[in-house]
Amino acid sequence: MSAAETPVPSAAAVRPPNRVAVTWAGDQKFESTRDGGPILHMDGTGKAAQSPPDVLMSALAACTAIDAVEILKKRRTPPSSFRMDVEGTRVDSTPRRFSHILLTYHIDGDGIEREHAERALELSITKYCTVRDSLAKDLVIEWMLVLNGVASGERRAG
Repeated sequence: MSAAETPVPSAAAVRPPNRVAVTWAGDQKFESTRDGGPILHMDGTGKAAQSPPDVLMSALAACTAIDAVEILKKRRTPPSSFRMDVEGTRVDSTPRRFSHILLTYHIDGDGIEREHAERALELSITKYCTVRDSLAKDLVIEWMLVLNGVASGERRAG
């Protein structure tokens, strides 16, 4: 099919762009909101709120967790609790971008098999997470699973 023959998606199939407004709140503090949505507070010093790099790590963790929880629910093994620890290593040069992020998932729930939880996490990190896919390709993202209090003992690259 040539470029001229490529079908144009219908207006209903095209998603509108995401939009947020960010407002300076003095010093290194900022507030971010979307139209009619809640406010996210950020602080460049990390004292009054998460810093922007912390928010990025939080967004990555939450994005991957949302998909993993949904996958486990579809398997009829929903988690009873789901928590993540995130550790990011940044380079010493400017900009101080992340070079490595380790996500440790703590999942509890009856009937959840390690193999299925690991598969849900792998799919989320490598296929479904918008935040992950929007980050630099050379950013190393590894993850570990602690299922019902038992660590997997291994790190997997995402």
